[in-house]
Amino acid sequence: MPPFFSNAPKTHAPRAEKRPFRLVAHGVERIDDYAWIRAKNWREAIRDPAALPREIRALIEAENAFSEAALRGLEPLADKIYEEMTARVDETDSDPPARDGDWLYYSRFRAGGQHELVCRTPVAGGPEQILLDGDALAEGKDFFSLGDAVHSPDHRLLAFACDERGNELHRVSWRDLATGASSADVVENSDGTIVWTRDSTGFLYTRMDEDFRSSEVFLHRLGADPSTDRLIFAEKDPAWFVHLRAARARNMAIVKVSDHDCAENWLIDLDRPEAPARLVLPRRAGLRYEVEPGRDRLFMRTNADGAFDYKLVSAPLDAFASGEWREEVPHRPGRMIFNASVFADYLVWLEREDCAPRLCVKHLDDRGERRLDFATPCHHLRLQPNFEFERPILRFAYSSLAEPEEIFDYDLAAREKTLVKRQNVPSGHVAADYQTRMVFAPAPDGEKVPVSLVWRRDRKPGPGPLLLYGYGAYGVALPDCFDESRFSLIDRGFIYAIAHVRGGTEKGSRWYEAGKLERKANTFSDFIACARHLCALGLTEPKKIVAEGGSAGGMLMGAVANMAPELFGGLLAEVPFVDVVNTILDASLPLTPPEWNEWGNPIEDAGAFRRLLSFSPYDNVAAQAYPPMLIEAGLTDPRVTYWEPAKWAQLLRERMTGGGPILLKTNMEAGHGGAAGRFDELEEAALRQAFAIAATGGDVQV
Repeated sequence: MPPFFSNAPKTHAPRAEKRPFRLVAHGVERIDDYAWIRAKNWREAIRDPAALPREIRALIEAENAFSEAALRGLEPLADKIYEEMTARVDETDSDPPARDGDWLYYSRFRAGGQHELVCRTPVAGGPEQILLDGDALAEGKDFFSLGDAVHSPDHRLLAFACDERGNELHRVSWRDLATGASSADVVENSDGTIVWTRDSTGFLYTRMDEDFRSSEVFLHRLGADPSTDRLIFAEKDPAWFVHLRAARARNMAIVKVSDHDCAENWLIDLDRPEAPARLVLPRRAGLRYEVEPGRDRLFMRTNADGAFDYKLVSAPLDAFASGEWREEVPHRPGRMIFNASVFADYLVWLEREDCAPRLCVKHLDDRGERRLDFATPCHHLRLQPNFEFERPILRFAYSSLAEPEEIFDYDLAAREKTLVKRQNVPSGHVAADYQTRMVFAPAPDGEKVPVSLVWRRDRKPGPGPLLLYGYGAYGVALPDCFDESRFSLIDRGFIYAIAHVRGGTEKGSRWYEAGKLERKANTFSDFIACARHLCALGLTEPKKIVAEGGSAGGMLMGAVANMAPELFGGLLAEVPFVDVVNTILDASLPLTPPEWNEWGNPIEDAGAFRRLLSFSPYDNVAAQAYPPMLIEAGLTDPRVTYWEPAKWAQLLRERMTGGGPILLKTNMEAGHGGAAGRFDELEEAALRQAFAIAATGGDVQV
């Protein structure tokens, strides 16, 4: 056990009462002693934490008190790291303004502010108008998160969505920008997305059902009773989620209905939002696509016809139902097209090959394409919001693991880019002081798993402390982007490493397919292979590695803790999905039906059940020593419900033969994303870093 934890004052960890609950599926009997920690009224408790039964609340509060006592000796170090983190934050940070008609819109922060201010200034010059003050809206609330904040097409109104519980249920309001008067008609239970009608008399929004699933699109007319809102689109299958967004041309809304296997898209005319939505392509197994209307053509990014790494096609906007799609950018295996945007005369997309992203452009009348390559290893590109469809000005952002973000306006016609913002790090940051590198770890089956690394150039040679971050699910590619909060660890001698394990799309769609369903075990063996390879390179050694992951990445943490606990000095598991079998067997839980295409359906498929049972972290806790763990949960989390990490912590303490401690910290006022304020987030990050230093035997004295 690391010195800090072995010398820490001894306090008794909370031990929950064991109440055996018998579970039988596919002829396999399991006994869950801690099933009672899931409240019978869990839906109500997620909506209102005050409804949580007293004995469950008492257990969670006891866990928090135990963790606080165990970590008290780290408070000075965590406070110091927090000071360093906040010193890197530009307290008055602002987005570069984006033009829309006669106005420039942007968001900024005030010094010391936790939440954004939504602002605008006239293009012709004049005083700033603060349209929405996030700090004022959050005042007096334990939790506050701003969803969409969207001005109306006529620039007279602003509609905005707020989550005040952390349960992702947003209230949508609107206000008159001339008078500042707020609406009396407030829409409840939205997912936070807003799309205005073209006449500025109403907006579309997505409503969440009683199981916290986005399932319906409604039209709200300003001033009307929300109970009379008109249903525009509904999805009855609980395995499908409904997502809403505005087209870049802002003449249509796009409704995307998807699970983890396929999708379909519908178009809503924002001049006639009550007219029937138009289906682009019907859903079928394995078909994934998304669409964007152009001036007179509909563009689509799709994996149809064997284009597993995606291609871009288009069809006449008024006749796409004919099925005559023209190829704009062909499929090329190994080149993953992962994002695309449409201008009046240009098509823009981001692609990734061998883990390196690049930006590509083509004129719609020209079959050729041009690329913007960036030679820096371990970098990240993203497209930025841009209101204007006709002007050929693309806004994009670039950063790397060592370089702060830069935002450019790229003139698509003149082929010139202009820097419009460089991220300010007030305490100072010299990118040349840091080294980035990508290495490839050999997996047990011979695959090469990419690992991105960043460390100080003057770091002491030899094996030292290393934080290894992983996720590996849903096709999510972990970005090699700049994060100023990491450098308190890096400046203390840590290497920060990102394991691009199978289950993401860092090496294309095949990388995703090789880390799901019957091949999910590759995700875990890849992560362990990365840890061992970094040891073999002499960069670190067993017990000097802290593993970190959240949500599905938290499941990864639980799995590798069971499989190779000897490798890790500590584990950081944020909102970890660990009670896999019980959750995926329960179709009443918010995310279960959509998850079957990612993990398998253990209700109907005995093979899927046994496969999940073979790696479910909760079901595979063993009589062995475990490294120190800091487990974080959110009481109002509808994605990974609070009882999963609570049950896991209890079972770990019951069965482990040594090591630890196992610390569970539940945010009583937040959900899946943790604290919402920008400085509150840094407090949580500072504690994790202090824990990582202690877990690897580092100096915890300030």
